[in-house]
Amino acid sequence: MAMCVASPVSINSLSPVKLISSVLQSKTKRSFFFISSRTVRISISYSSSSSSSSSSNQRSAFTAAASMAYERELDVAKKAASLAARLCQTVQKALLQSDVQSKSDKSPVTVADYGSQAVVSLVLQRELPFGSFSLVAEEDSGDLRKNESQETLKRITELVNDTLSSDATYSKSPLSEDDVLAAIDTGKSEGGPHGRHWVLDPIDGTKGFVRGDQYAIALALLDEGRVVLGVLACPNLPLAPIGHPHQDSVQTQVGCLFSARIGAGTDMQLLHGSSPMKVHVSTIENPAEASFFESFEAAHSLHGLSSSIAKKLGVQAPPVRIDSQAKYGALARGDGAIYLRFPHQGYREKIWDHAAGFIVVTEAGGVVADAAGNALDFSKGRYLDLEKGIVVTNQRLMPSLLNAVRDAVREESESASSL
Repeated sequence: MAMCVASPVSINSLSPVKLISSVLQSKTKRSFFFISSRTVRISISYSSSSSSSSSSNQRSAFTAAASMAYERELDVAKKAASLAARLCQTVQKALLQSDVQSKSDKSPVTVADYGSQAVVSLVLQRELPFGSFSLVAEEDSGDLRKNESQETLKRITELVNDTLSSDATYSKSPLSEDDVLAAIDTGKSEGGPHGRHWVLDPIDGTKGFVRGDQYAIALALLDEGRVVLGVLACPNLPLAPIGHPHQDSVQTQVGCLFSARIGAGTDMQLLHGSSPMKVHVSTIENPAEASFFESFEAAHSLHGLSSSIAKKLGVQAPPVRIDSQAKYGALARGDGAIYLRFPHQGYREKIWDHAAGFIVVTEAGGVVADAAGNALDFSKGRYLDLEKGIVVTNQRLMPSLLNAVRDAVREESESASSL
């Protein structure tokens, strides 16, 4: 005899990923549906003859249910990234030398980096006030608290207030400099395998931003160590495919917003308007027909190693070099088939440099792995522990790409040891 019990379960303090995983691991037959993004009602049927579902069915149920749980969060993430992009565009149009500083690692940081981080933090906290708030982000306010930075802080505060006031849903009451500093410093979370953590690069590709080229506001959400949604706002990325210009109006449209949610695919739309459209990675199988992306800056990736890999794979097209996670977005819509990133020895990849791009590509049908073919693990804190580098492509090309990577890396190692 079976008994059916329906019970509402609040998940204000419980991750949907953790909740759904526990449901799927049970041997009882359970069906569930979402009332809202923060409340789940589970109908549980107990039967002495119940059997467990196959692992593939469980994964399908997991992704479908988890996806529904993040609709509200994705909407807010898109709003936050879009507003941050508006601030960044304002700064880039009139970039002053005084707007650029250098961090302790000699990388540039602009008033837009700080302002973007403050805007995203404030929007997330205002729009999603439930539970604890954790943000793993690139910047902190340390340098801004120095006496010589007071004019810079004043400018950042004005930019943040102007940006938020441009959205009619927010109060016109201005934020103080202390409010902005506090918002920036919410990004000090260490992340980890438990709970929810937003992951932000307020301007990915700061050097590109300073040059007037490509950059991205990259925002993702981790839940129990998994990337469950991501947004890439790319203000300077054309809607037309990179390297394939079209002689029509779409060529002049610039500014793309990519968004992805676990189990729901990847969408692209104009940054400040238009309906979203589904995008998918390239289906190219022949490496001779493929093109590949790599970092614009040679300091960010080993161009020589990438060239060797491409040659072994049989890629004939020259590399397309652009800044930032805009490469992930371009690859997700099929502009190119491969992205290679091989940092210099000793560099540790940060999770904010890849989390949003990772899910934008994987939900578009692509594969993201380290040089040994291992999946990226975002649950270890602020850094990714990788084998050599990161490779991104479609499922058909990945096996041959990994073989080419292995051979090129081995040759490089043998050459270095012989010196």
